[in-house]
Amino acid sequence: MSEFLEILTHARRFKAAVKDLSVEELRDLANKLEKIVTEREEEAAEEAKAQADRLAKIEEIRQQMESVGLSVEDLGVVAAAKPVKKRAPRPPKYKIEIDGETVTWTGQGRMPTVFKNEVDNGRSMDDFLID
Repeated sequence: MSEFLEILTHARRFKAAVKDLSVEELRDLANKLEKIVTEREEEAAEEAKAQADRLAKIEEIRQQMESVGLSVEDLGVVAAAKPVKKRAPRPPKYKIEIDGETVTWTGQGRMPTVFKNEVDNGRSMDDFLID
């Protein structure tokens, strides 16, 4: 918790922090705090209403499902049966052989160190293209 909040929530520390304020400044501060409290209450009421609307819609859908003989488990079966489309991995575009080990790279993402070292030594990436 920040030091400000610690002072604000501890009565004696708060009283000590505002002891130099005039009565008018204290009333202004109280009005600002009251405005914040009112806004928070309104936000909480809106959230509660939205949650109640959501729960009402869920109940309506549950009753519709029940009337046609479906259950939540039936929805799980439908969701599980839907195939997940995943793209095929990219084929390698570059290949290098270092110490008997072949390293390939698609040309996407970060360049592998072995390719970077060779390029730094003056070779071109065209030298490593796979035909």
